[in-house]
Amino acid sequence: MDDIDSAILAHLQRDARQTNRELAAAVGLAPSTCLERVRALRAAGVLTGFHAAVDLAAMNRRVQALISVQVRPLSREVIQSFKSYTAALPEVLSVYVVTGQHDILLHVAVPHVDAMHTFLMDRITVRREVIGFNTSVIYQHTRNAVVSPLP
Repeated sequence: MDDIDSAILAHLQRDARQTNRELAAAVGLAPSTCLERVRALRAAGVLTGFHAAVDLAAMNRRVQALISVQVRPLSREVIQSFKSYTAALPEVLSVYVVTGQHDILLHVAVPHVDAMHTFLMDRITVRREVIGFNTSVIYQHTRNAVVSPLP
């Protein structure tokens, strides 16, 4: 990947809806060359898809939290089962398998604090493999709009 590929990725991450002509002009390429480079980035698995960003508050999901979950017995089967279960829940935005004191980290978004309590009591604590959890409410969230390759 060279500097032009990096520029293409940066522009697409900022606005994936721009036309190929707009992208080509922004990075200083002919449209046909730009299209070939985008295709090559997709074929190489660097570009994995294009996504629509949504406002969680507009979707009635004003309260977000990170929930660290500890499961036992600790095995690949138990982790996979819990990961699959939680990934299918509508409140869950992301599921991470992590190291440390806890085994799973859930990013959830719900309408209000009472809904968070209900989620924890009705969806998490009812699972036999869960032996503990810790909830951290998210007050603010900032993410990098552009992920750049590292040397």
